[in-house]
Parts: sequence; structure tokens; C-alpha cells
Amino acid sequence: MAQSTSGPRLEALRRRELARSYEDGGEHYDRIRPGYPAEAVEWLFRCAPRSTEGPLQQVADIGAGTGKYTRSLIAAGYQVTAVDPSVDMLRQLEQMLPGVPVLQGTAESTGLPSASMDAATVAQAWHWCDPVAASTELARILRPGGFLGLVWNQLDVSVPWVHRYSRIIHAGDVLRPGFRPVVGPEFVPDASHIARWSQQMTPEDLMELAKSRSYYLSASEPVRERVMANLTWYLFEHLGHRSGDPLELPYLTLSWRMVKSAELGLMPVPGDL
Repeated sequence: MAQSTSGPRLEALRRRELARSYEDGGEHYDRIRPGYPAEAVEWLFRCAPRSTEGPLQQVADIGAGTGKYTRSLIAAGYQVTAVDPSVDMLRQLEQMLPGVPVLQGTAESTGLPSASMDAATVAQAWHWCDPVAASTELARILRPGGFLGLVWNQLDVSVPWVHRYSRIIHAGDVLRPGFRPVVGPEFVPDASHIARWSQQMTPEDLMELAKSRSYYLSASEPVRERVMANLTWYLFEHLGHRSGDPLELPYLTLSWRMVKSAELGLMPVPGDL
């Protein structure tokens, strides 16, 4: 199995435990979590390698949640099937995107037919997956020339106040410099990209954002109270914000495009990206 030298590292049991914290609460998640900039989607599909003729059309959005990335794919003109293990999350997606096909499934078991998709995307969810089993499954559903897109939104912790905010809320998806996602031997990296953007928030929004994180959702009540108390002090007393003040919360969207190793004539031997 390929090993990552940095980034989130969760044992399988702990990973599943934290992932279960997203099985409900879809409405809150959809309201407070950021979307994705069009630039990130445009880059992922622009100049993507293809071994068959014709435009990319069918995309499987794996771990789609409430459809944050799905919306960007739809806006870019792709035909999307959304896959997620949470019924509650998919219910929110169906309300926002009526007519988009949905499947209750996982990256390791999508329920999609073999060779049925031109691309598979996993946004803000790969760290919840078994990368080896998921790579095998996603390679199965891709047509010749198809590719895998792995995407993360993360807080731009190069900004000092954001860095401290991320520490208070225990933002575990802030990837370290040099991070490269682990994939199985079916895939090799083709290219990567960073999009910089921001979302307008209020101090109250930042507190609600903390409540949408797996650390908070899986924490005990005393821990939750401590996080909220620390945020209240930091935002209102230390930084001096007032209720309702508009703030620009800077984000990075990191994208990796992975192609099938077999189509490049490479031996599928596990190893570092």
C-alpha cells in the first residue's frame, strides 16, 4: 500500500467512527460548509488525458454529501451521479438538485456498473476512505481514458488569524505542505492544482462552521463547550469582532488528477506518489 508522508492519518476504526458523525445533520452542513470555486473544476477537466474520442460527460461524484461539489460539476455542464453513504445527506442533495441520480454507497462499493463513468471525483471525502479498496472500485467504474479527481477545501492557514482559528476548532483536514494523497496501484498522479479564494462569513458563522467539523460532532459535551468558549474569546475579545461583522475566510482548494496506471503502460506496483 502506498504511504503518505503527511496529511490526515486515521486508523480504519477511528476513520469510520468519525465518518459516522456525518450520517445526519445534512441541513446544517449544507448551510455552513463552503462550496468550490469554478476554477478548480475547470482545471480538473481541462486537458484531462483521454484515450477515447468524444467529450467527458458522465461523472460519478463519490462522497457527494449534500452536493457541494456536485453543484459545481452540474454548473460546468457534466452529467453527474451522486454517491454517498448518508441518506440524510443525499436527501439534502435531492432537494437542492432535483433530477440528479443518487445512490447510497461508498467509494469502496459504489453500486455503479463497470466502465460506466468518464470521471470519478471525491471532494472532501478521500480521507474517510480505504484508499486501496476505493482505488480498485473506482478504477472498475471508469471507462478507458477516465480519471480520478481528488479534491480538498482547506482553510488558508498561512493567514495568522485563520491558523489560530483552525487550531481551536481542530481542523484535521488542513494538509501539510508536500501532502500527496494515497491511492492504490490502479492509479498514478497526472497533475495537481491549487485555487485560492475566500468566503464571506460572520463570527457567528465561524462558530457554526466549527460545529460542522468531525472533531466537534464526535466530541463529548464538555469538549464542545470548551471549543465554543475558546472561539467566543478568540473572535469577540481577542480579535475584537462584533456580532454580524463581515469577514473574509480564505480557502485553498487543492485538486489532484489521477490516471489509470495500466493505460500508461505502467506496472501496478504499490509505492509512494
